[in-house]
Amino acid sequence: MRDLTTPDLPFYQPAADECAVFETAHTNGLPLLLKGPTGCGKTRFVEHMAARLGLPLHTVACHDDLSAADLIGRYLLKGGETVWVDGPLTRAVREGGICYLDEVVEARKDVTVVLHPLTDDRRRLVIDRTGEELAAPKSFMLVASYNPGYQNVLKKLKPSTRQRFISIGFDFPSPEVEVPVVMRESGLDEARATALVRLGGKIRTLSGMDLEEGVSTRLLIYAATMIAGGMAVDRALEAAIIAPLSDEPDTQQALRDLAAVIYG
Repeated sequence: MRDLTTPDLPFYQPAADECAVFETAHTNGLPLLLKGPTGCGKTRFVEHMAARLGLPLHTVACHDDLSAADLIGRYLLKGGETVWVDGPLTRAVREGGICYLDEVVEARKDVTVVLHPLTDDRRRLVIDRTGEELAAPKSFMLVASYNPGYQNVLKKLKPSTRQRFISIGFDFPSPEVEVPVVMRESGLDEARATALVRLGGKIRTLSGMDLEEGVSTRLLIYAATMIAGGMAVDRALEAAIIAPLSDEPDTQQALRDLAAVIYG
């Protein structure tokens, strides 16, 4: 395990015992599912833990067209020859690294079928196209994430898939955790970072507005970065928080009014 003071270790501020759960899952060969809203630190957490454990990380941003072949690999023409090229999941298995499937619920249905043999005691990856059956080494770990708030009838992680993973629930951090994170990531001073986090907390508790989700820590960091760089607060809030959260004029004005209350 890498020393936690190593300068190149991606910064992550734990909110509870999630680091211990991750390490225990890795030690015991257990797949891990991260659940939580957009921009709350799930991806940074995985990057931090991969570096902390000294393991290669293969991250896949899942989408509607992501197929099993995209994960496993395919034959490609190179220099007039047909050669097999491993996909990120296969590379992670061969190397004994971490494969992180970000927003796995977005992927096509055939992806979960491929994952099943890796998420039970078999820990094997079957590559039909090459006839290989790879046994995952002890250091290999499968990590997936999704946002429960975005699930619908057509895109929903089936219970049979969820129950193949142990799970960690993520949420937006408390102000005591979020303020130092915003300061560190943006370079903004404590007083102005505290005001931003206070605004974020107020937005997250709003009801009856056209907001699919509260403002993420990521967006607060974006706004803080712009303010620290010399941009006026109202313009930074408009570009980094208000416009990204909603396209509805009434909702945007309500957010401006809320910011005016916080900032006087």
